Amino acid sequence: MDSEQDIGVEEAHGTAYAGAGARLRAARETRGFDLPHIAAESRIPLRHLEAIEAGDFGSLPSRTYAIGFSRTYARLLGLDDAAIVDAVRGELSDGQTRRTSMGSGMEPGDPAKLPSAGLAWFGAFAALVLAVGLIAFFSSRFGAGNGPGPIETPPPPAAMPVAANPAPAPAAAAPAADGEVVLTSLGDGVWVRIYEEGGERLLEKQLAMDESFTLPTDAVDPRINTGRPDLLAITIDGESVPPLAQRPTTLAGMAISASALLARPTPETEAAAPAASGAGADG
Repeated sequence: MDSEQDIGVEEAHGTAYAGAGARLRAARETRGFDLPHIAAESRIPLRHLEAIEAGDFGSLPSRTYAIGFSRTYARLLGLDDAAIVDAVRGELSDGQTRRTSMGSGMEPGDPAKLPSAGLAWFGAFAALVLAVGLIAFFSSRFGAGNGPGPIETPPPPAAMPVAANPAPAPAAAAPAADGEVVLTSLGDGVWVRIYEEGGERLLEKQLAMDESFTLPTDAVDPRINTGRPDLLAITIDGESVPPLAQRPTTLAGMAISASALLARPTPETEAAAPAASGAGADG
């Protein structure tokens, strides 16, 4: 009995010092849940859950989504979401530090990495010996009475084969018009009101930094009211889409279903529209 308790204590300590992904996976397995179940409950794509449990936060769309998805996952399992978020931020910072260290392994002008004076003199001496040897070789080969050989015209270069036109790379899959919409706050105190047109109120609160809300897939004509649309990151099936606005502005009754978000004009289209109108007026 005592040995079983000791093993349980050791496992608890091991989980406490493990990374955020390992702690989430251990909590899920302890509760007997599988990943598809968690994906259905949290509305987080399965591939993102697998990346979180593997600690591969760099494969997620951005730092914001890594933190927001991990927070939602921790709350679903009944864990301390603040501790999980702190661990995720630490792992993201450690990964950035390692990449920076690897990229700056050899700094130009670093005295610690310059060759010593003895090695420099040895290199100079070796170069001198090589130069003397080359001079002696060419002097013996092309000395008096042994003129250089006749100059031959080099053959024309062979024609390079014409490569066939490469096949275009397949375009990335576009988000589906009925895909899952997730809104994530990029700041603290971002007030939103999300509701069905003429129906149920889905959410009305001030979102905290990195807090996410997943739009129910059965919501009928969902709409949003907010004064900070520039602080709301949006994904459809895990793929980022442009924000509702680029600067603070008041939005009232804006449709935010997947089909409505995908039907919005791109920034290039919006910029081209005034130019086309001006050309028509001149004519």
